Amino acid sequence: MLSAPRQYRREGMPECQNCGSFVTKDYVRVFTPSDTADPRVCPACEDMIRDGAEIREARSPRQP
Repeated sequence: MLSAPRQYRREGMPECQNCGSFVTKDYVRVFTPSDTADPRVCPACEDMIRDGAEIREARSPRQP
């Protein structure tokens, strides 16, 4: 997933706190706590991954 330049993003659209990529509202609903509007990490993040309820550094590079 590629990140759109900030000037092209719509206001109020969720984005990843780690890399700034756009994420869908469905992704936010499924993968973030109910009191959080933006996920801490997303599928586009190459350096961080979700590990259960925690976030950690990736142990190896992601495959393109």
